[in-house]
Amino acid sequence: MEKPARPASSCSVVLVEETKRNPLLLSSGFATANGSLAGGGVAGGTGQDKRGGGAIGTGPGYQERETWTRQMDFIMSCVGFAVGLGNVWRFPYLCYKNGGGVFLIPYLLIVFVGGIPIFFLEIALGQFMKAGSINVWNIAPLFKGLGYASMVIVFFCNTYYIMVLTWGFYYLIKSFSSALPWSTCDNEWNTPNCLETFHHLHCSNASLANVTVGGANLTCADLADARSPIIEFWENKVLNISSGLDQPGRINWELMLCLMAVWVLVYFCVWKGVKSTGKIVYFTATFPYVVLIILLVRGVTLPGAYNGIMYYIKPDWSKLGEAQVWIDAGTQIFFSYAIGLGALTALGSYNRFNNDCYKDAFVLALINSGTSFFSGFVVFSILGFMAAEQGVDVSQVAESGPGLAFIAYPKAVSLMPVAPLWAALFFFMLLLLGLDSQFVGVEGFVTGILDLFPGKYYHRYKREIAVAICCLLCFIIDLSMVTQGGMYVFQLFDYYSASGMTLLWQSFWECIVVAWVYGADRFMDDVARMIGYRPFPWMKWCWSFITPCVCMGIFLFHLVNYKPLTYNTVYVYPWWGEVIGWCLALSSMLCIPVSLLYKFFRAKGTIKEVSQDGEEPRKHENSSVTED
Repeated sequence: MEKPARPASSCSVVLVEETKRNPLLLSSGFATANGSLAGGGVAGGTGQDKRGGGAIGTGPGYQERETWTRQMDFIMSCVGFAVGLGNVWRFPYLCYKNGGGVFLIPYLLIVFVGGIPIFFLEIALGQFMKAGSINVWNIAPLFKGLGYASMVIVFFCNTYYIMVLTWGFYYLIKSFSSALPWSTCDNEWNTPNCLETFHHLHCSNASLANVTVGGANLTCADLADARSPIIEFWENKVLNISSGLDQPGRINWELMLCLMAVWVLVYFCVWKGVKSTGKIVYFTATFPYVVLIILLVRGVTLPGAYNGIMYYIKPDWSKLGEAQVWIDAGTQIFFSYAIGLGALTALGSYNRFNNDCYKDAFVLALINSGTSFFSGFVVFSILGFMAAEQGVDVSQVAESGPGLAFIAYPKAVSLMPVAPLWAALFFFMLLLLGLDSQFVGVEGFVTGILDLFPGKYYHRYKREIAVAICCLLCFIIDLSMVTQGGMYVFQLFDYYSASGMTLLWQSFWECIVVAWVYGADRFMDDVARMIGYRPFPWMKWCWSFITPCVCMGIFLFHLVNYKPLTYNTVYVYPWWGEVIGWCLALSSMLCIPVSLLYKFFRAKGTIKEVSQDGEEPRKHENSSVTED
């Protein structure tokens, strides 16, 4: 039988006196970041939840926290943030690479043992504490470094993720032309090796290796050096890529203007807070689904679409025995669910205290994973068409990451009737998919920063100024990514700063702190106070044992199988480039142990006394609250 939720009077007023004597106890049990006692009765708050589940008021010196206008605003914001480019360009590729439909077995298994438990934990923690990604860890003050780590990760994410939107915006502008600029070889950026049609079928017979093919007067032997116009547009025009990281070159002014335009757009989406953000995501989160459906209808009617879809879902059961398949499933879930970034915590903090976040977590997980699987049919119907047009196998046109978004897709739309229309539609969808993820990420970062400054630092335009400083700082860093060597910088950020290792490290410690420092049963009681019932014990088991083991297992596999970063499997980054990358990764990972050691050395008493500080409020949980 499930334990009933404890009544609202379970938190003792003695706790207030305890926190006066020992500041480390502040919020380690029940005091929220906004000054209210979230575990029970009100002490200095201005209001109480109508269920009696906890205080939602604010204490002296703090502003009252905003809430979503409707609960659907929260759902749509989470959908907009978690459902992004990774669902469209990474999941389908991993699915075909790791055995097609059989990839769903490890994927769904890790969804239930890792994805949903941490997704729920982050949202519930934000809703309970009414705080951003830093102050929520007042439940275990010794581990507040978790909050700083998530802020570092989401800042890096905000910094480099915007470049994908910049490239998408650039392609969108270039789509408004009678002929797509990446479909022909007669442009100033094209080289003599550019070839629009490869005629692979003519060279399938080895005896014809020296026969001239096509109108380009090239032999089959020359085809090995031939380059597609879409690749040349991407590398020579968009990136104008240099020879290496040590050759930054000049700034691409067209890209810089696109970057500036996207940051201005993000600023005006975020500057007024969740009241405006919650409205904007209704469009940015739903319209991509409309475009995906249109592209699917168009894709399945193209020749070769069936072969592409079968390549996507055909199961290869032998893949289940490979460790890499399980690792790919785990890292994809942590990426696509946006776990460890602190933004989900910030979004949850704007919920009403009695919102059923347990149900929301399952709904959002279903939408996220469902979108990933659905996107695969869209992607591979078009890749099947590309393979049929070029006379090659689907595996030769299937790519991941930017290669799919800015090489495979532009090639596909260039082969369609009324190509500029389909190109504009696709890149508009790409822009919206990334845009809501971007401005919710900025929202999460700004929320965490503002929560550090209580009401006594109130300024009328405090939020607007904070968002402007964040956007400007990221823009300045992004200038290094719109140079000729910008792609090398982008890959450094992508591979190290918000990589699988940093997210897995963050998620591991989140589970350990909540389950073993604060207490899994205790947090389950807190959730019960909010939603009116205790979640299924599976969540507690996952936080305590299963999920930390999954996170650490994948983390160690990544570490053991670490490979130096390369670009296009040809350019190997110099040693100092890898050092910069590891500095980016360690800047977030070291926040946790460094902050822990700092608080240990600053605290008074023995190590045993300091480590037991978080347990002290338990003695008073069953006492009644008395008010004067």
